[in-house]
Amino acid sequence: MPRTTKDDRPAPRANPAVVPVLAFAGIAVAVMQTLLVPVVKDLPQLLDTAPSNATWVLTSTLLSGAVATPIMGRLGDLYGKRRMLVASLAVMVVGALVSAVTSDLLTMIVGRTLQGFAMGAIPLGIGLMRDTLPAERLGSAMGLMSSSIGVGGGLALPGAALVAQHADWHALFYGAAGLGVLSIALTLLVVPESPVRAPGGFDLPGALGLSAGLVLLLLPVTKGGDWGWSSPVTLGMFGAAVVVLLLWGLMELRRTAPLVDLRTTARREVLLTNLASIMVGVSFYVISLVLPQLLQLPTATGYGLGQSMVVAGLSVAPLGLTMMFTAPVYARMSARYGPRATLITGLLVIGLGYAGGLGLMSAAWQTVVTSVVVGAGIGLAYSSLPALIMSAVPPSETGAANGLNALMRSIGTSVSSAVIGMVLASTARDVGGVAVPTMHGFRVSFLIATAAVVVGIVLALFLPRTRPATGLQLRASSEEDASLARATEAGATAPVR
Repeated sequence: MPRTTKDDRPAPRANPAVVPVLAFAGIAVAVMQTLLVPVVKDLPQLLDTAPSNATWVLTSTLLSGAVATPIMGRLGDLYGKRRMLVASLAVMVVGALVSAVTSDLLTMIVGRTLQGFAMGAIPLGIGLMRDTLPAERLGSAMGLMSSSIGVGGGLALPGAALVAQHADWHALFYGAAGLGVLSIALTLLVVPESPVRAPGGFDLPGALGLSAGLVLLLLPVTKGGDWGWSSPVTLGMFGAAVVVLLLWGLMELRRTAPLVDLRTTARREVLLTNLASIMVGVSFYVISLVLPQLLQLPTATGYGLGQSMVVAGLSVAPLGLTMMFTAPVYARMSARYGPRATLITGLLVIGLGYAGGLGLMSAAWQTVVTSVVVGAGIGLAYSSLPALIMSAVPPSETGAANGLNALMRSIGTSVSSAVIGMVLASTARDVGGVAVPTMHGFRVSFLIATAAVVVGIVLALFLPRTRPATGLQLRASSEEDASLARATEAGATAPVR
């Protein structure tokens, strides 16, 4: 019996190509995020500016992505997830083309800011899968979509390095724009619009308040190393972020159709999942920061592996590829044991990878082993997060809830970048007037990732236990037909109450 929308019209049958097309959109976004990594150290020369100014090219994308992710998720709930997915990708394409034709710092920052809007594609894609796919396909599909950010990053690193070595670096942006255009075309051709809509309208004051709070929070996190962690600017912005976010929360609790339903967010399963997501984000980014530097440091340091930019990218690429291959494994594990158990297993594997990686830093093949193990764990952990979130929220809030969860991961990567950058800078040694990271700094970074994993496991242990079920019936709000409550995946699990 086909599913029906609220007005009893049959919902469109899902095209078999929906999953790969949505996953391709996620990969395109990840490529956009990662394409400048191989040329980060050269940005001051390429843009004819100071190193502290060049970092705004990366910071601007982070900030706009953090702001756009929950907002685009809510807009998707209200006006259509496919529509907002296409809009996000279109803004990314415009931003990539702006960056492709300039070497001016301010124009480049504008282009990179526009590219950050595409970060909403992952939660929108997951929401579309929930609303349009049959239950038996949903588990592995969500796992693949969640992992696409790592898959795209893993593929982009060696590809971008190859382009940067042999062509004008602006070609990177033309390539990203091309992927975005192709993704838009495929989405319009293959992906049906979601029949699910949230009641109410868009909370513009809530969006502005959240945007201000996130900028005030994430800006000192990413720039604190340059400004000084105890500087009045850094401390003042942290203090202002606390005040703004508290006032925003009070305002959201009073609104009938808030941007983020904080009462739903405060549910134990949602809150703990979001907190665990921060820890997964921290652990995911550490390996991306450490291994490329270790691989490219000259052997004259005594511990550097002396590899080229391309080889370094290829050595880290298994991190993303392994994430992709764990999607079907996640579906089977979750069907039998539940997403909570899968999250805990994933975190344990990540911890094993980092703990083992402490002794596997003396050859390129050893970094590949570390990447494979950590990637497998992150793939399992990332894949379990949407199922945990969607089992606790009504269908009409899928986009906003997954957007907030994606934001938590972004906060984790931002914190990881700031903390690991500070550790590597404080433990660096001077070689010919250049600060070079030390092996001690790399190992401390891995220990920090391991500690984040431990915190994540503790949080996951407090999630509600699950029991096998024929399909988890996602909670529908009282305004929706019972027909809109769907299973998250075949053989998924339901909380024991």
